[in-house]
Amino acid sequence: MEIKTKDFFMKQNHMRKILISLIPIILGAIYFFGWRTLVLMSVVTSFGILTEYAFKRKRNQPVSEAVIVTSILFTLTLPVSIPFWVAIVGIIFGVIFATEVFGGYGFNVFNPALVARTFLYICFPQYITVAWNAPSAGFPGGFASYITPAIETITQATPLKQTVPISQLFWGNVSGSMGETSAFLIMIAAIILLVTKAIDWQLLLSPLVGFIGMSAVSILIAPAKAPSIQYGLLSGAFLMLAVFFVTDGSTAPKTVEGKWIYGILIGTITVIIRVFGIFVGGAMFAVLIMNTFVPIMDEGIKYLKEQQRKQVSL
Repeated sequence: MEIKTKDFFMKQNHMRKILISLIPIILGAIYFFGWRTLVLMSVVTSFGILTEYAFKRKRNQPVSEAVIVTSILFTLTLPVSIPFWVAIVGIIFGVIFATEVFGGYGFNVFNPALVARTFLYICFPQYITVAWNAPSAGFPGGFASYITPAIETITQATPLKQTVPISQLFWGNVSGSMGETSAFLIMIAAIILLVTKAIDWQLLLSPLVGFIGMSAVSILIAPAKAPSIQYGLLSGAFLMLAVFFVTDGSTAPKTVEGKWIYGILIGTITVIIRVFGIFVGGAMFAVLIMNTFVPIMDEGIKYLKEQQRKQVSL
């Protein structure tokens, strides 16, 4: 529930729960890739807040705490070495064209962090798909460095097709976007969100069902192209998308049936794009595709239910 105050920020308890769940992932990102993670996050968040403020001040309204969550999530989907100006362009684009043009938070059709990331993926692929850094190991890890050494041999968005042990994908000591490498930390965040009732379990489970089902089918159809189910789940940022983006209440369906259809199709489309398409980042496209159909999906389900009630009453 959003409560307007005279303060600069609008108090949003739901967003604060998400911020708490992100703490382990943020600390993990610093450990794996260095303190530039926090510096980049601070810069992106500042510009995200300023962008929303430019719109809110005209209506004499407080800035939503949702923009802080948007900025942090967006930053965690980026490589640690991305230039500051590229990240700034991304967050400004996301806040304006995915939130403010729809009337602000709560009215947006698309998740702004995901729109910002997709914008950079398409317009500045050289900074998103080739500039990776090696993960640190041991103690104190990245806490003792500004940024870890660069890797110049990887030419894809995430380590989806690399020969990486499952254990590394689980713990997170693999190159990739700052907050997407550790399945373990993402699972901790998911537990926090579920315990605090910050996300809907149906929206969390349904994409996993769709992903696992379609992965099994793709292994039968195209075994040479399809990775194993466990490898696919732990790589390519799918868990991050499932926990934080599929469960976004402002862009997800409100009906129970819609939530299951929405999530299952996201998981299914993710696998189809990954295995049979040309983009490794299938999950982010899958979420945005399904965001488009959420309004008509909910209205269609409500209409069908109403028709069923009328038939029963006859």
